[in-house]
Amino acid sequence: MPSVAEAAPSLDSFTSLLPLTFPVPTPATHPDLISTKDIHREEDLLRNPQSFRHWWTTIQNTREAFNATLREERGDAPEKGAEVLGPLASPTARKALQRLTYLYEAALSQFPGMFKLWKSYLQNRMRYVLGQPVTRKRAGGKKKFPEMKDALEDEKDDLEKWEGGLDGIVGWEEWKSLIATFERALMWLPKMPRLWLMYLSIFNHPMCPAVLSHSHARRTYDRALRTLPPSLHFRIWVRYLLWAEAKGGSTMVAVYRRYLAIDPSVTEHYTSLLLAPENPSPRPLEAAKLLLSLARKAARGEYTSPEGKSPYQLLTEWLEVVEAHAEEVGLDVSDTIENHRVEDEAEDAAKKAEPASSEGTLIRFGGAPLPVGADGKAGTPYDEDEDPASPRKLNIERIVHRDGLEVYKDQAGRLWSGLATYWIKRGEFDRAKATFEAGMADVMTIRDFTQIFDAYAEFSESLISAMMESIANPDEDEDEEDVADTEAELDARMKEFEELMDRRPFLVNDVLLRRNPNDVQEWEKRIALWGNDDEKVAQTYTKALETVSPRKATANFYRLYVNFAKFYEEGGMQGQAEADLDSARKILEKATKVNFKTVEDLAEVWCEWAEMELRHENYDEAIRVMQRAAAVPKNTKINYHDHSLPVQMRLFKSLKLWSFYVDLEESLGTVESTKAVYDKILELRIANAQIIVNYAAFLEEHNYFEESFKVYERGVELFTFPISFEIWNIYLSKFVKRYGGSKLERARDLFEQALEKCPPKSCKSLFLMYAQLEEDYGLAKRAMAIYDRATQVIADEDKFEMFTLYIAKAAANYGLPATRPIYERAIEILPNRQTAQMCMRFANLERKLGEIDRARAVYAHASQFCDPRLNPEFWAEWNAFEIETGSEDTFREMLRIKRSVQAQFNTETSYLAAQTMSAKKGGSATPEADVDAADPMAAAERQAGVKGAPAFVASKQNVNIAESKPAETDPANADEIQIDDDDL
Repeated sequence: MPSVAEAAPSLDSFTSLLPLTFPVPTPATHPDLISTKDIHREEDLLRNPQSFRHWWTTIQNTREAFNATLREERGDAPEKGAEVLGPLASPTARKALQRLTYLYEAALSQFPGMFKLWKSYLQNRMRYVLGQPVTRKRAGGKKKFPEMKDALEDEKDDLEKWEGGLDGIVGWEEWKSLIATFERALMWLPKMPRLWLMYLSIFNHPMCPAVLSHSHARRTYDRALRTLPPSLHFRIWVRYLLWAEAKGGSTMVAVYRRYLAIDPSVTEHYTSLLLAPENPSPRPLEAAKLLLSLARKAARGEYTSPEGKSPYQLLTEWLEVVEAHAEEVGLDVSDTIENHRVEDEAEDAAKKAEPASSEGTLIRFGGAPLPVGADGKAGTPYDEDEDPASPRKLNIERIVHRDGLEVYKDQAGRLWSGLATYWIKRGEFDRAKATFEAGMADVMTIRDFTQIFDAYAEFSESLISAMMESIANPDEDEDEEDVADTEAELDARMKEFEELMDRRPFLVNDVLLRRNPNDVQEWEKRIALWGNDDEKVAQTYTKALETVSPRKATANFYRLYVNFAKFYEEGGMQGQAEADLDSARKILEKATKVNFKTVEDLAEVWCEWAEMELRHENYDEAIRVMQRAAAVPKNTKINYHDHSLPVQMRLFKSLKLWSFYVDLEESLGTVESTKAVYDKILELRIANAQIIVNYAAFLEEHNYFEESFKVYERGVELFTFPISFEIWNIYLSKFVKRYGGSKLERARDLFEQALEKCPPKSCKSLFLMYAQLEEDYGLAKRAMAIYDRATQVIADEDKFEMFTLYIAKAAANYGLPATRPIYERAIEILPNRQTAQMCMRFANLERKLGEIDRARAVYAHASQFCDPRLNPEFWAEWNAFEIETGSEDTFREMLRIKRSVQAQFNTETSYLAAQTMSAKKGGSATPEADVDAADPMAAAERQAGVKGAPAFVASKQNVNIAESKPAETDPANADEIQIDDDDL
């Protein structure tokens, strides 16, 4: 059994094998480098030392031979110490490294500036020290000039990785020799970025000695930046920043600060690194200052976020850092107050300072130092709040107000809540409460208020819960006095929380009034919130009337004055106080001097004042109030709609005011005073039709009939149709009702006057009233003439009804034959649809008079207007007429006409119209089916199986179908008439 020493080789056994390449092996120091087989090769190289092809072929052949040998040895058991020596665990690999090193060094002595040779040599040495490189497959190409943020992400995925590797402690000499080799290569080829990148990749190896991967690596990166031209610095900085991120701490900070001086685009990425959870020493103050600087630059348009963040989003990120690290970032309460005082004094001094002037006696040459850009323009002055190297903490309140609340007014809720959260995290609960209160008193929208109020309520609840828990589970070192103090504070906090909940409706109302102090409805809501507190209600009314601008107020501003007056009139909200009419009058008197937005608002105030006097039975005072309101100035040519004039100057033309005044005079005044008011309204030419009707009705009520008719006359002169139509209608009906036939000529003149200017659309009722007058008190002949005149004048849609009435009146007065001319003229005038209906009535008249041929002629005339699909009732009636009164010839003629008419209407348009009408009448049921249901003959036709043919016609060929089909005789029809095909 092997011993422990044999099973676990000692460190000395490994270190004794190394170093292999220092000093550089030669045949003189290592005789086994050259065998007898290699003598010919050495002689060839000695003969051709300047032939790069000979050297390169020799190196490649030697390397391939050793690689083949190493591949064969890998199939055997793994070498001892492979995890420590890595690629140099096998003797063959160690021998291969020495022999290849000898050949490369010999070749480099001949070609010291050959990049290809140095690169191959370094890669070979790296493979034996760092291990076998792991190559990744790329999914696609890389951008030629990506942004640094994208480049860092891509490069992080593309960093070199190795399998195995020489331990940094055991193989320290080999690592140092490799570094020395790179230094020699860079001495010969300092401008080759590929050599620098290969050199820098060593420091990312997990087995790289700490001496090399820290200070030496940082110095090497710096030398690379100093040596390479600026156009190649980007490739170095990507590796440099990733290496700094891996090291962390002050190294990362120093490297990133250097890079941010030339490219601030990765500042956001840097701040995330400063606050990363895996960072052992976070720097929240530096991160906050960087984010604040970015937010200010973005607001000025000097910075564009690579991630597309807006200035407000950057400020929000800064606020989140402040909330999370309140103690490390911001000042406490005392320092904040002192900082406010110092900055306020500095601002006051700057305002008081005399400005620079080129014309005055003093010219200021000095000033605060300002950075100047390459274009010569002055930049922003130095601000310690934006300097990440400064240890001074931030005045959070000042920054939130200046950079947040003054700029982003629509996000006030989030900013106020964040500031309060900052004070909560610092344990300054009173300051947080004051911040919440200030925020609720400042915001302008319900959304912001809700955000602040919810945060305030949550803070209060959590504080109360913590106090209750503290009382329930007191600490051992707390005495009874401390517990009593906690209970007292808890009671105060709970009382404050209840008051906060009770104040919420008032706070919401405050927000709405701040947003629009001229919102009358919100002032009314605030008054309602005070309930029965008369003192607060009076104060609110007073404040509302002082605050609201009459020209900017919302609708019904006058209601505030009216309701305020009612408040004193009714003795407060509950009515328990004594009524104070004098105060109410003073308020209304003040309201009459307000320049309201519209005249109607001022008129409402006067009317409400008069109604108040009426409610208290001060009738004379009510009349005097309206007399004051309706006072007419000397200049009555003022335009009522001229908004440049105050409403007091236009009040005398308010119809609402005069209407109330005249109603008051009708109720309380005399007839003469009322007439005077009505006459004044007519004189001012502000009356409407209702005023005319009311005036006339008032006079008629007091038996001033002729004067009422004169008012109607004035009304029809003032207004045109269609307004005057209503006045004429009432006037004529009143006149006829009073005088009847006693003043027939005058009545006729009035009707003629009314019809003279009456449009056709409105004159129908006037004609009917005129004709009724002639029938009742005049001559029937004149009545018929009026009906005849009406059929010519009235609108087309009313002519059918008028012709129907005319025919009825003519038949009643002169008999049926006298209606023939009327029918004929109606058929000429009426539209096609109504012509068919009138023809059917005309035909029925002729049948009643026994004129069958005339009736048939009327049907034939009307047929040209009736599509069989759309007017089946017409053809059904003609069909029944022919069956009852016609012969076979006349029936065949009717069928011929029907076919010709159907062919005439047989177009796509008429077909679609027929389908539409059919759907409206009964879905899928056809018009012919509807006719058959009402006509027994149709049922007989269906039984005969021939569509559209008369029941008594025995046809061998369908009328509508060209194909011949023998007709089956129904045995049940004994009266069927047989007709040959030749007779059709």
